[in-house]
Parts: sequence; structure tokens; C-alpha cells
Amino acid sequence: MKARVAVLRVTPEGILSDIDRLVDLAGVSAALAGGSTTILKDNISWHFPFPAANTTPWQLEGTIQALARRGFADQVCVQNKTVVTDAFKGEDLNHYVPIFKRYGIPVLYNFKAGDMTWVPYRPKTRMRVLSRIFPEGIHIPDYFFGKNIVHLPTAKCHIYTTTTGAIKNAFGGLLNTRRHYTHSWIHETLVDLLAIQKEIHSGLFAIMDGTTAGNGPGPRTMYPVVKNVMLASADQVAVDAVSAKMMGFEPLSIDYIRLAHEDGLGVGDARDIEIVGDVGVANENWHFHVGRNLVRVGGGDLIWFGPLKPLQKLFFHTPLVNGFILASDVYHDFYRWPLIDRRVFERWCETTKWGQMFLRYAQMGPQGAPADLQPPIETTVPTSSRVH
Repeated sequence: MKARVAVLRVTPEGILSDIDRLVDLAGVSAALAGGSTTILKDNISWHFPFPAANTTPWQLEGTIQALARRGFADQVCVQNKTVVTDAFKGEDLNHYVPIFKRYGIPVLYNFKAGDMTWVPYRPKTRMRVLSRIFPEGIHIPDYFFGKNIVHLPTAKCHIYTTTTGAIKNAFGGLLNTRRHYTHSWIHETLVDLLAIQKEIHSGLFAIMDGTTAGNGPGPRTMYPVVKNVMLASADQVAVDAVSAKMMGFEPLSIDYIRLAHEDGLGVGDARDIEIVGDVGVANENWHFHVGRNLVRVGGGDLIWFGPLKPLQKLFFHTPLVNGFILASDVYHDFYRWPLIDRRVFERWCETTKWGQMFLRYAQMGPQGAPADLQPPIETTVPTSSRVH
């Protein structure tokens, strides 16, 4: 049976109604269980508001509205942290907080003991790697059991997985801050996590934002490109496959898509995916290229995949890991953002409709959505302002 992925060309002026139509085309009402709480799992790849790195405020607001309109009014956002991102800073700088307040969406944190507890879980499905990586047992948040989950990724490249989307969005929610143990087996890890999701959740759905997509060595240090598209599906594998194809990659050449397809967790073969909505948009080829960043050229490859791989426990299971965390923090937050990427963000805000809409969300009050936007100067981020 074919999987269904909805793809739409969208505009800032009509984005909330566009998202409503998108989820309807993708069959959200059939994908989620009525009467169950729905977890909104946003994506904060970088707490700074870099274009394409994080769930957009209109993606979040449109999802909240569309779900409530279909009877899924019991919604809760669950945030996670990583060793290099700050969830509180991220939800503030990306303008989620006014949306949570306006719609009365509770926010829980999987790293706060008062919100949820990490409990041992024995998957029914054979695990490819997680049982070996965590021999003491796999632990996941107890709050996730029996609830719907809606993933809110963006369309972007990733230095370790080529692309990242719906499937990888579970990474932060279901694995704690020791998730870096899995990087050498990241593709297999993502497949294991998808299998676990299918066991514990009452419904799965994904709404992916490609209004500005991320080219280059993501998920943070990217070249943002305005694409004006959004995707949605109940099939996490299929939506990632379609977005990968649009970015210019053969879906089944990406291991996590191929392995999930082979395990019957979703459809990764584009020939077996039904596109609904703006069918022609799904045939675009953006010719994206991942490239490399300091994480990879600075030794990451040697440790994760090269001759230093046997020493991983020394580097990452001991206090030595704090040195790598500090290096990443200094590179991204104290070099890249103030000297390079903040300028890209500001140029995006000044010259694109989506950037101007982002700024309007900073002024969003409890009674209304952002006001009408002024005409943009341009519709894409100029090449001279992108990261090189």
C-alpha cells in the first residue's frame, strides 16, 4: 500500500490556512487517536533563531489550530535539551512562548523530574543497536506512553545523516543527554527509535517546514534558502524520503531511510509514495549539498567513524566529554553566531517575507496573530550574506 505525503506551496499571508489544508490532505484525523493527549514535539537544533534550524512559530501555531479544529485540543509541548542547546533560550528566541500563552499550551521538559520520569523500557521489536549501546537498559520518558505525537521538523541537511526530519526529531525526546553515545551508529539508532515510537504512541504524525530550507553542514551551520513549501504525513519515513528527494538526495541512499523501509516501519521508496496537494512541487530538485564543518574536519570523523573509534568510551563516557562540549559551545555560540550567523539571520529578517513574519511573532499578543507584513525587498537570502 502506498504511503501518503502532502506537499504544498505556501505563502506567509495564508500560512495558517495552508497548514490546515496540509494536515487534512495528509490524513491527520485518521493518524491520531481521538481522546488521547497530543504531544507537540518541536525541533530546536540551535537555541539561536537561525533560519531553517528550528521549528518556525507559524508551523507551531498552525499545527495547534489545525489539531484543535479536528478535536485534538488536549495538546502539550514537550521540550528536551542537549549538551549544546538550551531549551528555555530556544523557545524564547524562536518566539514559541507567546504562542504557548495565547493557546494555553502547557510545556513540559523531559529533563525535569517534576514533569516526567525516565523509566526502563523493553522494546518488542528487535533493536539494531540501542540494546548494545545501553547495556544497562533503554530508558525513555514515562509521559510518552499512550499519547499521540506530532513532530515539527524543518527541511534541512545534517552532517551525520545527510538529511534530518521527522525520524530524527524523536532523538532528543526519547534519548537523554547521553545520546552522543550513539553517533557512530546514528542511522541504526534512528530506526530503533522509530520502532519504539510505533510501540508506545497512540498516533504519529509529522508536519515539516520548508518555508526556508537548510543547505550545507546542518543542523546549525547552514545556508538558508527560501523554498515556500511544507510537507506532512502520518508516515515518518515517507515524509523524510520526499523531503530528501526534494533536497536532491536519493532517499534510499540514506541509511536511516533505507533501513526503516527495509524493516517495514514506513515507505522510503519514492515510487511507492502518493503525493497529494501540489504534486509538481514534490518533483523539485534543490541540489543541496551537505559539505563539512568544524565538527567533522576538527576530529569528529576520526572519533565517530575512524581509527579513534575504539577510544570513544575514554572520550565520551568520562569527564573528558566536557572538553568537546565546551569546544562546540565556543565554536557555535561565541564564534559562529556573533561573527557570522547572526548577520545571516538579520539579512533574512530584512529581505524575506518569512523573516519579516518571524519578527512579527515577537510582537504577538494573546489576542491575535501577527499583523500584516510589509512587502519584502527580496524573496531569497542573498548569496553574499550566507555562510561560506
